[in-house]
Amino acid sequence: MDHNEQILNVLRQVYDPELGVNIVDLGLVYEVREDPDTIYVRMTLTTPGCPLHDTIIGGVRTILLDQTDKNDVKVEVVWEPKWTPERMSEAAREYLTFF
Repeated sequence: MDHNEQILNVLRQVYDPELGVNIVDLGLVYEVREDPDTIYVRMTLTTPGCPLHDTIIGGVRTILLDQTDKNDVKVEVVWEPKWTPERMSEAAREYLTFF
């Protein structure tokens, strides 16, 4: 498993509280990369002005600092490309269809 996949596995512990699905399976994480000291995450949210913006971004920073050997996490929230439900994993679609 490469480092990016390990980072994505850690990020699967961060959930969108409104939907109850992790941010990776929701398709919110567009890119992860790292250098010796920092993890960079490029991601979006389901909607601009999301009231849980700070909660989700704070969760990303906290979990990566806690569960990796990096000293810093930079999160860039982008709105292009726009998030759509098609970005969700099959597991996320099945979960949300069930409820």
